[in-house]
Amino acid sequence: MHVPINDFKARLKSGEAQIGLWLGLADPYCAELAANAGFDWLLIDGEHAPNDLRSLLGQLQAVAPYPSHPIIRPVLGDTALIKQLLDIGAQTLLVPMVESAEQAAELVRAMRYPPSGIRGVGSALARASRWNSIPGYLDKADEQMCLLVQIENLEGLANLDAIVAVEGVDGVFIGPADLSAAMGHRGNPGHPEVQAVIDDAIVRIQRAGRAAGILSADERLARHYLELGARFVAVGVDTNLLMRALRDLAERFKGSAVTFAPTVPAVY
Repeated sequence: MHVPINDFKARLKSGEAQIGLWLGLADPYCAELAANAGFDWLLIDGEHAPNDLRSLLGQLQAVAPYPSHPIIRPVLGDTALIKQLLDIGAQTLLVPMVESAEQAAELVRAMRYPPSGIRGVGSALARASRWNSIPGYLDKADEQMCLLVQIENLEGLANLDAIVAVEGVDGVFIGPADLSAAMGHRGNPGHPEVQAVIDDAIVRIQRAGRAAGILSADERLARHYLELGARFVAVGVDTNLLMRALRDLAERFKGSAVTFAPTVPAVY
């Protein structure tokens, strides 16, 4: 038995573009459905979806037989929480609201064992090491960890160049929903001012040798980001896809379904 290879991280390094889906239904069966669909990566959301450690574990187990790579977004970049997420088998984390190089450096340390970092050693209890069944896990785990940091406010944007320079940061994800709100265009990430900032950030991240990522359910924008050089792009959200399908079905038979369509382009 060997340490699982983080193919998502390897593809980022090779420059390959990867297409993902956001998971907010907080259910292993739904996560497996998404994995079966063939996306390159799946973001299991612990920030805005009603997930806890056990539901995250269940979804990791559900998608494990499939090629889709699971990424967990914790509610915050807390060292103790990161330790738990890595122990249940997560290899890639997307940490929200990163605002400084110092914060990014601490996240790198939280994902590595001593002496390179501060990750607590409890491999006998961890699914990640298959309960100490993987020979040399403690020596080999660090290289398979992938840290993605999320820039989504003006402070993070101002410190972008310093953040991408932090060794151990594998990718930078631009959060268009919060960023557009911070720029005074809440609910309208497609606003020209917001788009100009996002485009510039993607180019700067790429030039720094890091992978850029973003979420957009607007197909035109998603393809634009890919053409610009973004390397991990989420193109939909499971809750929104289900809601739209349910609404459309009800409307076809009842003809009076409530309309929820946004008046301006939205992230989801």
